[in-house]
Amino acid sequence: MSDTLSLAERFRRLIAATGPISLAHYMAEANAHYYASRDPLGVGGDFITAPEVSQMFGEMIGVWLADIWMRAGKPEPVLYVELGPGRGTLARDCLKAAARFGLAPQVHFVETSPLLRQAQSGGMPAAQWHDDLSTLPDDVPMLLVANEFLDALPIRQLVKTPQGWRERMVGVIDGDFAPVAGDRPMDAAVPEAFREAEAGTIVETCPAAAAVVEEIARRLAAQGGAALLIDYGYDAVQTGSTLQALRAHRHHDPFAAPGDADLTALVDFATAAQVAHRAGARVQGPQGQGAWLHAMGIGTRAAALAQSSPAHAGAIAAALERLTHPDQMGALFRVMELVAPDWPDGAGF
Repeated sequence: MSDTLSLAERFRRLIAATGPISLAHYMAEANAHYYASRDPLGVGGDFITAPEVSQMFGEMIGVWLADIWMRAGKPEPVLYVELGPGRGTLARDCLKAAARFGLAPQVHFVETSPLLRQAQSGGMPAAQWHDDLSTLPDDVPMLLVANEFLDALPIRQLVKTPQGWRERMVGVIDGDFAPVAGDRPMDAAVPEAFREAEAGTIVETCPAAAAVVEEIARRLAAQGGAALLIDYGYDAVQTGSTLQALRAHRHHDPFAAPGDADLTALVDFATAAQVAHRAGARVQGPQGQGAWLHAMGIGTRAAALAQSSPAHAGAIAAALERLTHPDQMGALFRVMELVAPDWPDGAGF
């Protein structure tokens, strides 16, 4: 029996014994299994993130970090913290660019996957690893980057039924996992603006993302520093399910094979901004990734790379378009800045 089947069987036995499980439980367990068992990145994996598209993405982040650090007075020591750093590609490109301006921070990665930690250590052997933010140093300024991290955190969904609002759970129907409505009234948990919505309406929240953003903002307010949160998401609270599964670069049924596909959901940046502000950080954005990258000078960098390597000019132009064009990653992906109260605003907003 494969690991994937045993995870599915564990879910089936749990549901048979106790009834439907929460979508948050399902997503958390499935993604924990998924990331612990493989390297999901690249052409041979399930998806490609912006740092894998081009070095230019990490370079622009490195310039942003160096710029805000210099205008904050070049505090030393300073931390570079990355949440979910993948293979370490973003960190390498980012820190190489930042080093040109004298920024050489201590490197801290928040990563739970043993396989990805091994990949990261190959290029960043001096990094320190953490399972979550709680063990990060709390007495020096922090420059934090979270690229495509929040979207993989477990979501919670509420659905309007003829009997009122219920939590959207995961049950088994005809042998297959499927969403079902729970039996406990949840009307009090629904924002007032949506309580009278028609039957079938879904409201989605991500308590885990809110907790992470709150912790980042609280640390920035106490320690100093700045953070960039980059993910695909939306700027105004909306209804509807955004849960999706990616496998071999294609969308799949998120309930078909738990643990064998990457489960994600769009990030609610409107709520994230409110949470961060309440926790003491200043907030700028979100705005489109394309607009932010162009404001940071990615067009000039692409032209310089093409001039120095004419044979790769076509690939450089294609990467630039993928990262910045509104029909690709430029609009759906959003960039938001969190800044300590006594730090300057970052560039590009």
